[in-house]
Amino acid sequence: MKLVSWNVNGIRACVKKGFLDYFQHVDADIFCLQETKLQEGQISLELEGYHQYWNYAMRKGYSGTAVFTKKKPLAVSYGFDDDQIEPEGRIITCEFDSFYLVNVYTPNSKRDLSRIGERLEWEDTLRKYLLDLDQHKPVVLCGDLNVAHTEIDLKNDKSNRGNSGFTEEERGKMTMLLQEGFVDSFRYIHPTKDDAFSWWSYMSNVRERNIGWRIDYFIVSKRLTPAVKTAEIHSEILGSDHCPVYLELE
Repeated sequence: MKLVSWNVNGIRACVKKGFLDYFQHVDADIFCLQETKLQEGQISLELEGYHQYWNYAMRKGYSGTAVFTKKKPLAVSYGFDDDQIEPEGRIITCEFDSFYLVNVYTPNSKRDLSRIGERLEWEDTLRKYLLDLDQHKPVVLCGDLNVAHTEIDLKNDKSNRGNSGFTEEERGKMTMLLQEGFVDSFRYIHPTKDDAFSWWSYMSNVRERNIGWRIDYFIVSKRLTPAVKTAEIHSEILGSDHCPVYLELE
């Protein structure tokens, strides 16, 4: 099974920059998007053979997630609780026969860290949600998690220490998740690789010089690790300030 996750930073713009070429080439069984930045009816994607599920933010041109899957899920839910409105469209869960897929766009703490309190609450809610799901079936979590977990997950770790996405608090929440029965699939396959990034600033020549951060992940329940065949970052694919990340499960 082939899975792809990509923060497209606006699907309408990304489609104009070759999204469909990559989509067709990679031929994923499940393809997840974050930061779709649109409302219902603003795009019509003809993706033959795929079921489409979208979670739109209430605010126009902001956030949003989507899942395209060849196999129809047993159930699909939006947000952490169907009884509550999830206004930023940040999470979609698809239940399949043998696992749950959870596609997430984690809130950014903001440059001045003004949203870090809300961000840390999100992390606690997400972790509890994943642990509850994991009691029933293994979980595959993917998406833009907006954190570089360790020093080798970004180019300039010393100068970025304490910055949004590399605070001790945010990194600590990722550590807690991994300590409670989950595995970062890329690090499972590439434990010491230090030049693999999934996001680059739009500043001049930053991407060309590979001054980036790895903030896009596939994280799986520990008991799924024997099925992890390949974990890749497709940094050659343009169209967004993020690139796609790829997971293959046997």
